Amino acid sequence: MTKAELVERMAKDAKITKKAAEAALDSFTMCVRDSLRRGKRVGLVGFGTFSVGRRAARNGRNPQTGETIKIKAAKVPRFKPGKVLKDAIR
Repeated sequence: MTKAELVERMAKDAKITKKAAEAALDSFTMCVRDSLRRGKRVGLVGFGTFSVGRRAARNGRNPQTGETIKIKAAKVPRFKPGKVLKDAIR
């Protein structure tokens, strides 16, 4: 599902304009991004939890040359689905 499709579905379900739905979605994504940037978790009961994880430094390989390269440690966004979401997919 693309952002445009999500906005359209949100507008239809909430009976609001697409512009209002897009503003709400943009606000949600900015709030999640800003919280993760500050190192805070965002939990939505029944849906899941967004958090920041750490990926250790490791050796990789350049696919074009086959040369071994060092990949730096990094912070990465994580998402852990909640029970309700998991059960809905099963």
